[in-house]
Amino acid sequence: VQFDESGGGLVQPGGSLRLSCAASGFTFILVRMGWYRQAPGKQRELVASVSNLGQTNYDYIDSVKGRFTISRVNAKNTVYLQMNDLKPEDTAVYYCMGTVLGTDYWGQGIQVTVSS
Repeated sequence: VQFDESGGGLVQPGGSLRLSCAASGFTFILVRMGWYRQAPGKQRELVASVSNLGQTNYDYIDSVKGRFTISRVNAKNTVYLQMNDLKPEDTAVYYCMGTVLGTDYWGQGIQVTVSS
């Protein structure tokens, strides 16, 4: 199982970024996928998740509702996180995660920095 994240970087407040997570090594459509983040000195938190098996169930933490959108393209084995109206408090390392056969697998993490 492997996740390869891309799309992070430095952006000004109010800007946008789109994170991508390309998955391999398992049947992607069967796995619910999530994006987590961890800011310095804080615990890792679930930002957003999207259901498996072609269902369209999405969950978001309150602080990103209306600004972030999670999506997946099963044909590409990829999950995305579109982040708009970014705020300095969104600065963190972002990770994609999926639970495969009872084991949590994580991407390597990608830095998102929101600063003027």
